Amino acid sequence: MTPRLTDQLLDRVRERLTAGTADLDAAGVAAALRAESGGLLGDADLLEALRTLETELTGAGPLDALLDDPAITDVLVTAPDGVWADRGRGLERVAIGFPDEAAVRRLAQRLAIAAGRRLDDAQPWVDGRLPSTPQRTFGVRLHAVLPPVAPAGTCISLRVLRPATQHLDSLVRAGAIAPEAAELLDRIVRARLAFLVAGGTGAGKTTLLSALLARVDPAERIICVEDSAELAPNHPHVVRLVARQANVEGVGRVDVRDLVRQSLRMRPDRIVVGEVRGTEVIDLLAALNTGHDGGAGTVHANSPDEVPARLEALAAPGGLGRAALHSQLAAAVQVVLHVHREASGRRYLRDIGVLDRREDDRVVVRSAWAPGRPDGPGRDRLDRLLAARCAR
Repeated sequence: MTPRLTDQLLDRVRERLTAGTADLDAAGVAAALRAESGGLLGDADLLEALRTLETELTGAGPLDALLDDPAITDVLVTAPDGVWADRGRGLERVAIGFPDEAAVRRLAQRLAIAAGRRLDDAQPWVDGRLPSTPQRTFGVRLHAVLPPVAPAGTCISLRVLRPATQHLDSLVRAGAIAPEAAELLDRIVRARLAFLVAGGTGAGKTTLLSALLARVDPAERIICVEDSAELAPNHPHVVRLVARQANVEGVGRVDVRDLVRQSLRMRPDRIVVGEVRGTEVIDLLAALNTGHDGGAGTVHANSPDEVPARLEALAAPGGLGRAALHSQLAAAVQVVLHVHREASGRRYLRDIGVLDRREDDRVVVRSAWAPGRPDGPGRDRLDRLLAARCAR
């Protein structure tokens, strides 16, 4: 075969594979090669073509080495020569690339198929989860956008979902939590106060939540509801429920709100929502107001003060107004833990806040502890809550 004929043949095979009309295993690729070549390929040419396609058809292709690096949390592709990774120090450009824009597009489309999604000109973006494999037991969250929505070229975003298994003691040793704060967190968990872990993307919300759930009494049953399976607390009785997106036909969707409702029928001692990002906040607050003490969750917020407003925005599409949200929140949640990530990549607990209700019935978060300020304005209220729960 001439190089030109080889390129044309490989492109036709790639189109067949991305269209889903051929299996992605070695036999399926070989059959596609023979079909597209009219059966004229010799054994040597067939092996050469298979080797060429192998890296494209296995896992995440050239990105596999990055995803398998235990220090990496995110891999981003913005151009054939623009691949970025986050190793906890912010995004860094890496020496991995693609031959051209077509190769990036092919990878995005193949990953979409692996996630059970569609990605083409008619549906130019995808949000899904790549299935785990024997070689890669953790999950990977996929997002990709094709031109012309992304005019500079195909963009791929991969978030590595390694299970959060760290212990509270290890976070203290790493400097992420001050020793006196760890003692206070232990008291909060034992007293069964409901809490939310707030912070920005990559700040360590799930890591802290998992570490605290490991401190729950082993006799208690924890039901964890998540959009993507990340929580892996070291606790003997954890039931994990994971949401599911609709398939390519648009059916089969199971959202977090459905699972929160189901968790109420599973005899939970504590209900945990891995990340509150939608109207499931309504069902979570309702659940915590029906006698399920000690519940928890995480929420995106840049500071403790922003948590009530953030929950207002999440609840509004579900029909829960501001006054009702604040009433439910005041009765359901007692503590907000705020984690922060510095530009250097350091992640740490920056504030322990307690919820309080003002005279106008609005909920505010008052700081009870912060580094260098262990007795904030909300400390007395937190101490009273802890004493009241321990006296039960």
